[in-house]
Amino acid sequence: MSPTRIITSGAAYLDIDAYACCIAYAELLNLQGIAARAASSARPNASVSQTVLGWIDFPHDHIPRPDDEFVLVDVSDYHHFDPLVMPAQVVEIIDHHPGYENYWVEKLGIAADIRPVGAAATQVFQRWEAAGLLAQISGASAKLLATAILDNTLNFTGQMTTGADIHAYSVLAALGELGADWPERYFLECQAAVESDLGVALAADLKRMKPESNLPQVFAQMTVWDADRLIRNHHSVIRCWMAEQGEDWLLNIIGIGDAKSYLLADSAVSQRKLSNLLALDWQAGVAVPERPMLRKELLALGLSATPVVSQG
Repeated sequence: MSPTRIITSGAAYLDIDAYACCIAYAELLNLQGIAARAASSARPNASVSQTVLGWIDFPHDHIPRPDDEFVLVDVSDYHHFDPLVMPAQVVEIIDHHPGYENYWVEKLGIAADIRPVGAAATQVFQRWEAAGLLAQISGASAKLLATAILDNTLNFTGQMTTGADIHAYSVLAALGELGADWPERYFLECQAAVESDLGVALAADLKRMKPESNLPQVFAQMTVWDADRLIRNHHSVIRCWMAEQGEDWLLNIIGIGDAKSYLLADSAVSQRKLSNLLALDWQAGVAVPERPMLRKELLALGLSATPVVSQG
């Protein structure tokens, strides 16, 4: 029996990009005669809205076999791989986060596809397109990939948005029969999920950063429709919850409705780290950059910055 390729992602959570890529890439490989299945030990975060969850069931019950091969999507930092992954049996990486390009190119050559594009979903779409199989993509996979592109490009307002992302969304939205109102409906659903349980939402997209990132040690992120309303209604709860995770924390709340990022940080050290990367005006622990930004953009800035030295 040929080995099965397990399409999986990170350990902490499944965001919509990872969720979509796992399902859609497994579907493509099976169409190409390569045994594959999506699997994850992690659970979806708030970016996988209730409507999205209804499109297809995601398998969480896989027990790895000794001959399984692994494809990692939307992650290339091996410190954060799903625990079901056997690192020596990774055969492909599809990711758009910086930092581990050279490591994987040395190991996998052209099977390491790590490049600056708005969404890993766009990279998976390009594989469907190159294979000439888009006419056979399921409605669920088309809708999932399209929605992942919406989320990761911040509804096409993010700086990392490329022409490839715009093209991919146009094709996939048509194939998945997504209406023109889907972006607003989707982000409003995400906001409702966030506000229903802030602690769960924060924990589900939180990363602990390494010192060389030059970013606050605890970095959470969420994308909603109306970030300003979220902060007005829940700022004190957010501050308390984040402070319990560590003094050096940052929350990036991305508001799609007004195309802004709201950076929340209480400590002077955290604020200095961010101000070392961007021109920011901190008011009551909140700063608003000139444009919406994703964590991976801040990570790229941080990796090339001069470290901030704590004072006191």
